[in-house]
Amino acid sequence: MNTLKVDWQPTCSLELLHLRAQTLQKIRQFFAQKSVLEVETPLMGTAIGTDPNLDFFATEYQLPPTQRTLFLQTSPEFAMKRLLAAGSGSIYQICKAFRNGESGRFHNPEFTLLEWYRVGYNLSQLMDEVGELIAFLFNGSQMLQPTQRISYQSLFQQYTGLNPLVFSYEEYSSYVQDSGLTDALTFCGQDHTLWLDFIFSHQIQPHLGQNALWLVYGYPVCMSSLARINEDNALVTDRVELFINGVELGNGYYELVDLNEQEKRFDKEIAIRQGTQRPSVVKDERLMAALAGGLPDCSGIAIGLDRVLMLLSNSPAIDEVLAFSISRA
Repeated sequence: MNTLKVDWQPTCSLELLHLRAQTLQKIRQFFAQKSVLEVETPLMGTAIGTDPNLDFFATEYQLPPTQRTLFLQTSPEFAMKRLLAAGSGSIYQICKAFRNGESGRFHNPEFTLLEWYRVGYNLSQLMDEVGELIAFLFNGSQMLQPTQRISYQSLFQQYTGLNPLVFSYEEYSSYVQDSGLTDALTFCGQDHTLWLDFIFSHQIQPHLGQNALWLVYGYPVCMSSLARINEDNALVTDRVELFINGVELGNGYYELVDLNEQEKRFDKEIAIRQGTQRPSVVKDERLMAALAGGLPDCSGIAIGLDRVLMLLSNSPAIDEVLAFSISRA
């Protein structure tokens, strides 16, 4: 092999290596001041999430004479919830997460997540803290205007005139035909969630958070398997997503603690995976046992730190903030 022709250099600049280190230091400072405990959980586990929109990596663990399949985690959520059920109190983690088949301007199959859970917080209190953290990380930057909160339903109606809480194939299909988005007719079928994702990503998301953090809350029930149903409106859940300059940064919930309801939602997702020929999964029995033992009242969120670094450095692609992207891993 001619080593002179091998791509060995990092995909990001040395300056951005320093920015990453400084950002991680600031995050740890932020949570230390609030007495939130930093934890570590396994990156490999015997179970994986049931989300029908995510693909995963599997590996074989061999310790003769035994052998078993382990999964690289798409998020540390389930293990962190086991810690919460064990009485850890509020916790956070900075770790790698893995999602198969994801690569592009905003995606790398291995990426860095910040995930945290606040015991005793509702969704509104969590959103307050998210705003604090983002303001702290962007301190001194001229790019961010005051944080905005807006409901998913009001956004959808503002940009499309459609009601996202009640599915109407006739209205949705008429809208995409008028908008020149006819791919949705074959791609989405009768799946309400697919229709919402398709329309939102094409028609709404690019407009969100122009030079500001936008907190979009109140997602339809069909889109939130781990969030509580809102006590004032049974058609929405207490879920929030974060956007700056049209870039989705994070996803958070007022966490579902009802074991029976959670099992029903997992079963539904497993059935969807089977119907779309995705790799089969089973429910995480250790998470189920933790929920049975009692998950405390809490809210939690995961934020993609690589995308935060893209915004902090005005980088157009995720490769530019990674030491080595998948192309050079």
